[in-house]
Amino acid sequence: MKTSTPARDFGELLGYAPGNVAVYSSDYDSADESIYPNRSAYRSYLDGIYMGYKWQCVEFARRWMYLNHGYIFDDIAMAYDIFELRSVREVNSQNRLPLQAFKNGAKHHPQVGSLLIWEEGGEFEETGHVAIVVEVHPDKIRLAEQNVGHQTWPQGQNWCRELKAKITKDGDYWIECSYNDATILGWMTQTDQIEHAEPTTEINTDLFTIKSNYIADTGQAAKSWLNIANDDEAAYVDMMQGHKLTSNAEDQHSYFTISHTAQQAIEHATNELHGLFMHATDYVLQHPELLKKFNLPEVVLNKIRQSWDNRLNQLITSRFDFALTPAGLKVYEYNCDSASCYMESGKVQGKWARHFGVKTGIDAGQDLFKDLVKAWRKSEVKGLVHILQDDEPEEHYHALFMKETIAAAGFECKIIIGLNTLSWDAFGNIIDADGNKLNYVWKTWSWETALEQIREECEADQAQNHNFEPQWQAGATPRLADVLLRKNVMVFEPLWTLIPSNKAILPVLWSLFPNHKYLLNTAFELSDELLQTGYVVKPIVGRCGANIQLVDQQQQTIEETAGHFASQEQIYQQLFALPKVDDYFVQICSFTTAGKYSGAGVRVDKSMIINGNSDCMALRIE
Repeated sequence: MKTSTPARDFGELLGYAPGNVAVYSSDYDSADESIYPNRSAYRSYLDGIYMGYKWQCVEFARRWMYLNHGYIFDDIAMAYDIFELRSVREVNSQNRLPLQAFKNGAKHHPQVGSLLIWEEGGEFEETGHVAIVVEVHPDKIRLAEQNVGHQTWPQGQNWCRELKAKITKDGDYWIECSYNDATILGWMTQTDQIEHAEPTTEINTDLFTIKSNYIADTGQAAKSWLNIANDDEAAYVDMMQGHKLTSNAEDQHSYFTISHTAQQAIEHATNELHGLFMHATDYVLQHPELLKKFNLPEVVLNKIRQSWDNRLNQLITSRFDFALTPAGLKVYEYNCDSASCYMESGKVQGKWARHFGVKTGIDAGQDLFKDLVKAWRKSEVKGLVHILQDDEPEEHYHALFMKETIAAAGFECKIIIGLNTLSWDAFGNIIDADGNKLNYVWKTWSWETALEQIREECEADQAQNHNFEPQWQAGATPRLADVLLRKNVMVFEPLWTLIPSNKAILPVLWSLFPNHKYLLNTAFELSDELLQTGYVVKPIVGRCGANIQLVDQQQQTIEETAGHFASQEQIYQQLFALPKVDDYFVQICSFTTAGKYSGAGVRVDKSMIINGNSDCMALRIE
């Protein structure tokens, strides 16, 4: 809205849309921390139903539909995803009503109450936009919306923006976008009329088949192809003992492809599932009886809540593990905390393909590096970033790769191997060997590693029974727990990622979103349904495929792995086997940056359970 009227502060009333539905300012820079003190305060609920994130466009559209009609559309990752929905849900009856999509220029004109949808890009970069149509005229259309203008509406006016419209001689209704760099997809109307509507998109799951490929051997494997002048690539070559993506000599010329349709499904699933996992995380932190099932030390629960409440504590990167088969796309788990394989997917597989001369498709991880750079630029970092790692070859190249993205984002970065070079100064700050304070930390260690120290060293101290605080002594070396749980240290990935990374989140998700197309039936107790489908036993905290058991419908153990997580509580997840492609079981890994899909790769193994020794191989999108 182009006006000289000053913007209202975040959460202030701007006006009322038809049905007396309030519209609020979403000027986030002006949010009052005393009113919106934490992340949960930004979640909008009405009658116990989640409407969305305050005060975004999707939240308003869902709230308007609910208050005026008693139905809502399903959770979506981005506003533009609404255009793919084909039903709404009546809240009281749980019945489904048809929702039709009409492209801009359709003969079926928008109606009062239609949702106007913008594509992602330009003014609505990454998210798209949705507004409610409140008036329809031959030459214009009037809208109510949130998160475009932050000014008070004129007295007595129930709309905030007007767009030019035109009807052709053939009856086509076209709406002009007021932003030159944005595109209107069309409008959504709850109606049984399907004439001129966009067809329901039925995904051909035959296109979910993963294919193996082989590039002709012309001696490529005998030549160097990674640039060892780059520290991360040199460290990777040292770890792999050569210029190779996979450790098996017979696989040096092999790679996998998936269809563009499959890639789009993975991207959509990644974005949607991230939202569902965040919803479940908030739910767990509001229900102490569920939080107990996560087996977290009592002394850090308050810090986890504080981490979640601090909306500045955002993700940089995370990873979903998927099974992709013609039977569907299912998520196994979410690795929010210290995810791995991003260098292999974001750099190495692309360089492998160029060196070996692969022309088929495009690199599935080609955007990951630049998206990581964007994520760091959008973070709250305001100075030197310290990367903490163990003296392990795999951690070293991961650390160097991440250092490269941080440097490309414009920040100074320093790698610390181990903790021996760190110390407490006279003021209780943790400093490195050069006297630099640790304010921002990205770690290769999992949070569980720090929690093991807390369990061993801190829980016996009754004085810290409810909230761990590092005990410091000038000149002494801090423990890992001291570094990661220090009040004035912002850690990536944040402490709250312990919740979505813990497999106890999976039964919670299934209870909140039963029969969701991307989820597998998962429970804390073995049920009759799981006995009928076969099931997987997983420790709620585990790494690298350790202590997992696969049981078939005849209650026979198919495979199992050992490890040091046997003492952990367990969950039971529906058996949904990885596809076997030639000699390998293949798992799709999708990566996020700042919670949004950024690329993909594969892990393969001759075992049905992907583990720490499983190889990465190249993935291409056809």
